Amino acid sequence: MSPPIVTRRSAQQAKIQTRAMASKSKGAAGATAATAAGVIGGGGGSSAGGGSGGISAADPRKANKPSAALLEAKRRARNMLKNQSNVMQECVTDIFQNAVDCKGAVRKPTALIYDESMSQHCCLWDKEHYECPERFTRVLERCRELNLAERCLELPSRSATKEEILRLHTEEHFERLKQTSGIRDDERMEDLSSRYDSIYIHPSTFELSLLATGSTIELVDHLIAGKAQNGMAIIRPPGHHAMKAEFNGYCFFNNVALAAQHALDVHKLQRILIIDYDVHHGQGTQRFFYNDPRVVYFSIHRFEHGSFWPHLQESDYHAIGSGAGRGYNFNVPLNAIGMTNGDYLAIFQQLLLPVALEFQPELIIVSAGYDAALGCPEGEMEVTPACYPHLLNPLLRLADSRVAVVLEGGYCLDSLAEGAALTLRSLLGDPCPRLVEVLPLPRPELTQALLSCIAVHRTHWRCLQLQRTYDSKELLDQEKAQTDLHKLLRLWIGGPPPVDRYPTRDTAIPLPPEKLARNAARLQVLRTETKLSLPAVRVCYSYDAQMLLHCNLDDPGHPEQPSRVQHIHKMHEEYGLLARMKQLAPRAATTDEVCLAHTRSHVNSVRRLMGRDPEELHRVAAGYNSVYLHPRTFDCATLAAGAVLQAVDSVLRGESRHGICNVRPPGHHAEQDQPHGFCIFNNVAIAAQYAIRDFGLERVLIVDWDVHHGNGTQHIFEANPKVLYISLHRYEHGAFFPKGPDGNYDVVGKGAGRGFNVNIPWNKKGMGDLEYALAFQQLIMPIAYEFNPQLVLVSAGFDAAIGDPLGGCKVTPEGYGLLTHWLSALAGGRIVVCLEGGYNVNSISYAMTMCTKTLLGDPVPTPQLGAVALQKPPTVAHQSCVESLQSCLEIQRSHWRSLEFVGRRLPAGDCVGENNNEDFLTASLRQLNISNDDAPGAAGGAAGDRNACGDERPSGSKPKVKALEQNEMFAVYPLKTCPHLSLLRPEEAPQSIDSGAACSVCGSTGENWVCLGCRLVGCGRYMGGHMELHSAEAQHPLAMSQADLSVWCYACSSYVDHPRLYAYLNPLHVDKFQEPMAWTHGCPRREDGCYPLGADGRDDDEDLAGSSGLCLRLERNN
Repeated sequence: MSPPIVTRRSAQQAKIQTRAMASKSKGAAGATAATAAGVIGGGGGSSAGGGSGGISAADPRKANKPSAALLEAKRRARNMLKNQSNVMQECVTDIFQNAVDCKGAVRKPTALIYDESMSQHCCLWDKEHYECPERFTRVLERCRELNLAERCLELPSRSATKEEILRLHTEEHFERLKQTSGIRDDERMEDLSSRYDSIYIHPSTFELSLLATGSTIELVDHLIAGKAQNGMAIIRPPGHHAMKAEFNGYCFFNNVALAAQHALDVHKLQRILIIDYDVHHGQGTQRFFYNDPRVVYFSIHRFEHGSFWPHLQESDYHAIGSGAGRGYNFNVPLNAIGMTNGDYLAIFQQLLLPVALEFQPELIIVSAGYDAALGCPEGEMEVTPACYPHLLNPLLRLADSRVAVVLEGGYCLDSLAEGAALTLRSLLGDPCPRLVEVLPLPRPELTQALLSCIAVHRTHWRCLQLQRTYDSKELLDQEKAQTDLHKLLRLWIGGPPPVDRYPTRDTAIPLPPEKLARNAARLQVLRTETKLSLPAVRVCYSYDAQMLLHCNLDDPGHPEQPSRVQHIHKMHEEYGLLARMKQLAPRAATTDEVCLAHTRSHVNSVRRLMGRDPEELHRVAAGYNSVYLHPRTFDCATLAAGAVLQAVDSVLRGESRHGICNVRPPGHHAEQDQPHGFCIFNNVAIAAQYAIRDFGLERVLIVDWDVHHGNGTQHIFEANPKVLYISLHRYEHGAFFPKGPDGNYDVVGKGAGRGFNVNIPWNKKGMGDLEYALAFQQLIMPIAYEFNPQLVLVSAGFDAAIGDPLGGCKVTPEGYGLLTHWLSALAGGRIVVCLEGGYNVNSISYAMTMCTKTLLGDPVPTPQLGAVALQKPPTVAHQSCVESLQSCLEIQRSHWRSLEFVGRRLPAGDCVGENNNEDFLTASLRQLNISNDDAPGAAGGAAGDRNACGDERPSGSKPKVKALEQNEMFAVYPLKTCPHLSLLRPEEAPQSIDSGAACSVCGSTGENWVCLGCRLVGCGRYMGGHMELHSAEAQHPLAMSQADLSVWCYACSSYVDHPRLYAYLNPLHVDKFQEPMAWTHGCPRREDGCYPLGADGRDDDEDLAGSSGLCLRLERNN
């Protein structure tokens, strides 16, 4: 419940209450004194007593001393007033302070940093190398061609200092590159380059790498200091693959990671979001922050089950961070080529943006690789250049607009240059260009990866609770029905074998000529048809003081009063916004125009009210639901409708980018044939029909965020597929105005309009910024992008604003600004915001002002989105919000394919268990003690002694640390004993076990386990999960992996390493490798296999579960 706002009236009431309490106390005290006097005086005797201790009635001390009851009443009253004063101060700060603070805030410049010398870095021995100088020069050329660079604040480039580099890289790493500076010996440099994966070194590489890193840091410094609103670093060499002590993947120093660490160390930031949409996983950046909860690293990359470079298991979705950083690392692995705009938008809407909203970053850094763009031979994806602004746009109002975009990869020069230039254009505040092609729907491979990523993170993030869950027993019950249960799958294919020397020539593998020609033609069409021209006027403004004449003659205190629009207009003037907008000349809508949404009889009935006396008007109004009438109602209502039409004209004729309509009376409750709920004519409905009739539009989106359901708008368009109506409103199971079932989530339209009506009903009051933001990103925006509107109309009621006397919700003014910004990415920015309800004149004035400032491009404070509340258990309102969104998604997914996967249910509980290595490299290596001897069969031994890469190694061999570094295996700590070992009978173990046996339920051969209790073969949890189901049903907790000969205890949720298991492991080892398994335990081997249950087969209770023993999971690389 919102705390009360202290007003002059409430203060007066507090005074009256205080006086009443005091009078009551005085009366009670007087009665008590009189009674006491009568008893003591014996009735009619003198009041002067002769007893000791008596006090004369004339004693002035008695007359002046207040009673104890009166003092207590005053004390309680003072405390009450003090508490109300504290509430007032808190409310003023919470509701309006951010809006007040940004009164004079105007858009700061977009910073641009680059250095022409960066074109010197090139491969001297391979002129066809993908990482070429043209990547840099073509981007700059396109930015200048579009006149973008001249609109930016150009920052001078600078080199990073050694101290800055050593924040993350080793000194040896720094010196190794420094030694190459100026070396002109190509043969020597090529030899050195061959020691690193995908690297070439030029005589200028060291200096230019320092320049790239220093420029990135300089950009971040300017953003944090408030000297620029956002910015872009067009730099090379790229950086996100560079690791602590290793050059890798064209990268030498990790530009983005170093800038982030600089912000943490120097500027003391506590929350940084790094978004990496380069098509290659930025493993270097991930490793630097894998344990750091101050940095969320979010990567979207081609993976193909490890077969795509850099071929690392840590690039899969299950790598979620370690230690304090657990839950802060996100990988969305793309396991197929050809991913499109629809796939990337789904990732942003369903996962990235909800997490970003909850994380509340203070700085956002984008590792902007454009190798997922159409035509890139490396990525082979199909993201169009115009899609990149749509990915960036929703981020631009987070982190108080501190967004730094840093160039990484991209190897199709046309799509790279266009994508990077359009990104800079978006940073400059230009509307997102309309997507020329129909938005493809998310692919099944994306659905699988995205839901898996949500599943492993949902226990760490409150915003990821939309999907319902299931348990293992339900999976068994539902298996044959093929229902909506999402199953976690992990398939590891891996890449080529590791080598001592990497190729340095002919590394570019071009696409087939016919595909190159097809991509080039498609890019040319996209560039030609993508409209980038913009009207000079950003916002037009519709308002007419004549609309103030409509008022309630019987109740001057009626909520829908003229001061609503008057206060909004005044605040726009105080904020200096009116002078920056095009003022539209007022006009009344014609009868024909009003009749686009209403019956002629309704229009005539309202017209006939002109000049009627107040009593008759009151009698007529009583026949409607919540309506008052005035002799000038018809004039004001047609003026309001005409004002909205004026804004639509200005926007659709290309005279203005956006429109603001400060109008009344409101309209969205007005039905076709009668007024309703303070509304006379439906302004937005008339405007939508007008745009369809006069401008030939085929798709108009109406978003209604008024706290009351827009019953009139819904009924007018419920059978019209040209208008998509989306309403967020308080519903209370049909008990909230306008009441009834029409506002429920299952009302989706009629006939041809079925599916084009979306209701998001709130069944509890108290919804705030976080709840509205979740609804927008996970429901409204996906549907809107699939609909692809040509015009967006906002029924902008502000009665869901905090402080509204009718709404009971908590949306802040800056929250409305954020929602407006998100909607402005649609329809090429053609959006008209039209006032509906809202009855706290301060709330609606600040809210509409924030919407206007947003459309003018001014910085608006980032909503806190309940940052403090997120540290507490979810509120009843938030839980109800999740339930409403789940219900709505379930209904709408049958109409909108972009939501098809949202209704899938996820495994319950923590989904990262048996296959999550604590830290893929650093943490493991610090604690490992693995033999370095070069015994035959050991990884890293003589070449002739090694198994061929990809062949599984017998478990008795001794892998070196390098095996872990190369991701051939990973380390976890097994239990040294387990109480469930007592269930085994080693003397009855089978003499042979088929290592290739299929799952007895589904026939899978991907990742199977053998039950040690009954020898049943079942697939692992990342396939069908049948072994886990069998374990739960048969109470057989121990299972042995056919793949790597590890033993897992489902009851203990851990691996187990014990001599008693040898009797089961050895037969499987013989079948798999045609040789007995080596005995590696400290105790003597026994023929019967019946070892004591103590650790390592000892007959004691010593707990060595935390010892340095290891279970090495060996997985195939091919």
